[in-house]
Amino acid sequence: MLRHAVLGPGGIGALVGAALARAGREIVFLVRAESLRSYPGRVQVESAVLGSFAVAIDAESQLSREVDVLWVTPKATGLDAALVLATPGQIGGAAVVPLMNGIDHVAQLRSRYEHVVAGAMHVESERGTDWVVLQKTPFIRVELGPGGEEIAEELRAAGIDATLREDEVGVLWEKLALLAPVALTTSALGGPIGDVRGDPWWRARLEGARAEVVAVASAEGVVIDEDALRSLHAKVPVATQSSMQKDVAAGREPELAAIAGPILRVGALHGVEVPVTRELVSLVEQRVDAVR
Repeated sequence: MLRHAVLGPGGIGALVGAALARAGREIVFLVRAESLRSYPGRVQVESAVLGSFAVAIDAESQLSREVDVLWVTPKATGLDAALVLATPGQIGGAAVVPLMNGIDHVAQLRSRYEHVVAGAMHVESERGTDWVVLQKTPFIRVELGPGGEEIAEELRAAGIDATLREDEVGVLWEKLALLAPVALTTSALGGPIGDVRGDPWWRARLEGARAEVVAVASAEGVVIDEDALRSLHAKVPVATQSSMQKDVAAGREPELAAIAGPILRVGALHGVEVPVTRELVSLVEQRVDAVR
């Protein structure tokens, strides 16, 4: 069995850590000192997949023990601040597995750590300040790139669906293609995905953003089935609010750079026009300014 540390245990990290702890794995949460003072020492999970359970998990503000896996799960806006809790010397050759939105974080982690295994998680999960995790989707899926074989086995033992893929770039761009059109439209509108799909103007933005991210991914060598992606977007429950939308509404910094940045940058690199994505970014920025 592997020893795990979870850096930035929010809705994703706390869910993964709690599932692994329930399966008997050694887990430690890495949290900032101010958050550590209010940590109750346990996590309560209410999951549509894993059920209802509570589990005690150690937490510390600086990694002080040897681990085999470091899960990196903060929001992109908090990554730099989180990384100081786990220095390269402390991590050594342990596998570093990010489950974050976007693409650019993988290169950033590789510039710091020896062994990074790209990952993507498909789930809706939130963690409150009371350390209660609410997981609502009827699935919890993790995709891992090369080098993730033993880690995938750990996840499966914890009740999480885990698959391995050889095309790391595909893992990242497919997650981004699913996420970005929903996150950008719901955040720009300030309403759930049902409102986006129900309004012709906003539905056109959803469709345009989807076509653009598919085109940019294709320029990177990743073939995404746009019809299948359209079907997935149509199945998102009408009341779904993206995490970016919630951040904007709460006055928190949204993950615009992580989610839209690669589409804009790589599109420009390959000469792929992305006017709808650019328009949505501008609308989100306007909404951010209005909330502040």
